[in-house]
Amino acid sequence: MISLLIVDDHPVVRDGLRGMFSADPRFEVLGEAGDGAEAIAAGERLRPDVILMDLRMPRTDGVTAIKELASRGVPARILVLTTYDTDSDVLPAIEAGATGYLLKDAPRDELFRAVEAAARGQAVLSPAVATRLMGQIRQPASEPLSQRELEVLELIAQGSTNREAARQLFISEATVKTHLLHVYAKLGVNDRAAAVATAFSRGYLTPRG
Repeated sequence: MISLLIVDDHPVVRDGLRGMFSADPRFEVLGEAGDGAEAIAAGERLRPDVILMDLRMPRTDGVTAIKELASRGVPARILVLTTYDTDSDVLPAIEAGATGYLLKDAPRDELFRAVEAAARGQAVLSPAVATRLMGQIRQPASEPLSQRELEVLELIAQGSTNREAARQLFISEATVKTHLLHVYAKLGVNDRAAAVATAFSRGYLTPRG
């Protein structure tokens, strides 16, 4: 039997996961946590085989919790279960020590298999995340966007023209164009729309509201 700790800031998600795993004799749910800080304390106290970890939570996020659990020597395998698959979510979680990364729309049987594989120490990735990581490996490492380039890109994403962006940032229109050219080169795109779409997918920009 594989013992579990469920970590998510939404009670309805925790309830659903607890009900699903408790109904299967292969699993035992030892406890729940509503944020990363609670996860660290519960992980140390309960010593589960696998921790199902959400990423974006109040107080202490999932990546911070993963790092802290590892630093405290908690042996649990950590399987990230989240809604987000942007580079800014996936890569830090895996670098922090997560054994696997699944999206919340995964079918029940896939989730069960993933937990069993994680308990054995096997890496588990949802198809979408695996594709994203393969793309990262195949692409040459790109320079990060500068703060000014991000500011220009945010204004463009909001629908500003080059002239409007220049006025809001107190720089010349030519300077805005130069920043955009740098953005295109770093993101490997050729136009404004592709730059905005790529910036959202890589986590440089986040949807408002």
